[in-house]
Amino acid sequence: MPDDRTKIDAALRAARDTRELEIGPGVLGRTTEVFRRQFPQQRAMIVGDRNTMRVAGQAVAKMLDDDQPFVFEDEDLYAEHRFVERLQGYLATRDAIPVAVGSGTINDVTKLAAHGHRRSYMCVATAASMDGYTAYGASITYKGSKQTFDCPAPRAVVADIDIIRDAPPEMTASGYADLLAKITAGADWILADALGIEPINEFAWHTVQDGLLESLAHPLDIEQLTRGLMMGGFAMQAMMSSRPASGAEHQFSHLWDMEHHTHNGKAPSHGFKVGVATLAIAKLYETMLRFDRIEAKGDASVAPTTADIDHLFKPGELRDKAIEETRAKKFSGEHVKRLQRDWPELNMKLRKQLPAIQQLPAMLREAGAPTDPEQIGITKERLRASFRRAYHIRRRFTILDALVMTGLLDRCLDQMFGVGRLQS
Repeated sequence: MPDDRTKIDAALRAARDTRELEIGPGVLGRTTEVFRRQFPQQRAMIVGDRNTMRVAGQAVAKMLDDDQPFVFEDEDLYAEHRFVERLQGYLATRDAIPVAVGSGTINDVTKLAAHGHRRSYMCVATAASMDGYTAYGASITYKGSKQTFDCPAPRAVVADIDIIRDAPPEMTASGYADLLAKITAGADWILADALGIEPINEFAWHTVQDGLLESLAHPLDIEQLTRGLMMGGFAMQAMMSSRPASGAEHQFSHLWDMEHHTHNGKAPSHGFKVGVATLAIAKLYETMLRFDRIEAKGDASVAPTTADIDHLFKPGELRDKAIEETRAKKFSGEHVKRLQRDWPELNMKLRKQLPAIQQLPAMLREAGAPTDPEQIGITKERLRASFRRAYHIRRRFTILDALVMTGLLDRCLDQMFGVGRLQS
């Protein structure tokens, strides 16, 4: 198996936007040379918040000779479009290359703001909290809906493991949970590929999945975790899609974002929401895989329908988004027949992708991530309702689509849930 640097170099060669990744202990000191190689004769403009400026931004600003960094002072800073607009306004006053110093929110806001001015940008990572550093697109809340906006990945990334190792433990745990989600995301892609809905891209698949279990085996190995997250981003960049790293478990997280869910006064981290959802989707797979054959309920020729949206969503932007995404879904009775015909072989493939499902909660606990939905303020009743609601908010084909189109989702949920709680 290729070593980590060989894999990174291969990913860089296939990348559409990112040309350089410096990763390892002490590499912050190489920021200037990386910037000069990628942006010769240009000035830098540092973007951060109060915390990221303290841990790395001030040092980067000094290195790159920027005495006017843009610092978000907001207590409620998150990846929302009004912050993008604010940064775009400041960028309009400076002829400079944005250098995002931070993690998920700072990176996504800077990515989209830079694209708005048709500028490339650079990123200095401060935590192993998500896989979006090297990803194409920015996940931004706009008009109440969590959306992925098309925009290029950074030209270069500097990831100093010494800095990342000192990030708050909950940020590292969040990143671990986001990496764990690649297991169920991979299973969803196997389903979509088997039914001819979205073929697997071999490069992107192997970029994410090769070595995934090894990266997950050591939750406290920060460098290995960071590399794993970067590889997920490279796969998304190569495809200009989040499909290689995102499945039904991310739909739960996006749903809760769009519902403006908070717990103890603030929104749980992306990774914590995804981690809890990964366990829920893994349990759904475990239930589905017990079927020796797929017997579709009723007329298996029906296309996706918006008929149940009225009682699932109140009038508003979320309901409108659910209607739009459901109408865009692409499956039919022919896909049901193919699933029924190929189920024995597909069942084996999915079992191979989902080894030791029962071990996933222990893996998250070891990393310090929540495993019970109530730890992030999601009741068991709301979790069950989320299976139906999450199906409607994204057109991407996942296990939710497979079970809806066969009429088996409620049957699986009945097996999973006791009286108001998930069965162990």
